[in-house]
Amino acid sequence: MSLPQAPIFSSGEDCRPQWTEATAGYDGTDEHLRILGKPVMERWETPYMHSLAGVAASRGGRVLEIGFGMAIAATKVEESAIEEHWIIECNDGVFQRLEEWAKKQPHKIVPLKGLWEDVVPTLPDGHFDGILYDTYPLSAETWHTHQFNFIKGHAHRLLKPSGVLTYCNLTSWGELLKTKYTDIEKMFQETQVPQLLEAGFKAEDISTTVMDLVPPKECEYYAFHKMITPTDRK
Repeated sequence: MSLPQAPIFSSGEDCRPQWTEATAGYDGTDEHLRILGKPVMERWETPYMHSLAGVAASRGGRVLEIGFGMAIAATKVEESAIEEHWIIECNDGVFQRLEEWAKKQPHKIVPLKGLWEDVVPTLPDGHFDGILYDTYPLSAETWHTHQFNFIKGHAHRLLKPSGVLTYCNLTSWGELLKTKYTDIEKMFQETQVPQLLEAGFKAEDISTTVMDLVPPKECEYYAFHKMITPTDRK
């Protein structure tokens, strides 16, 4: 019998000081990305990442993506009828991959280097038709809440009227669905929607879709058999 997996973060753990310069550990088959030993992203997420990308690019125009990872969502966004694709990434190795990837894309790419907390405040109000936020938590303290710092501080102001936000925090949601919830829609309603309302999104403009997607048994951060895609309209 296998032992239960340890939590992704131990109490008080903080990766932020080392994260930018830490090695981006893409494996040989390009199926996994690890940084500082953390399971940042895995290829099995592809259908879900494509769902997020579809929402972010649904209004065309200018799309902001926060977190590049393995380029799964970014590549799907580039298949859409957009005009510009702005991407924020803080890790040196991941950003290098972003710069190489950008040379081959059909639309204007604006790579922005740095922690989103430093870059986002420099971006103008009402500038984006769509936003996709998918960054990795960098500390135990922000494990379940880092997305709310962005959403409540910036998402609403960055969007054009009728612009759309989508996002995920799989590292958090996977833990909540292991330890507290058995219903993914209830999890989202209770843990996410109040924060979205506080950020200025109206209840009637918040919707979700759920897909069936079974992660590999060895996945450390997500074991639930469904995934949820938010659509939050300004």
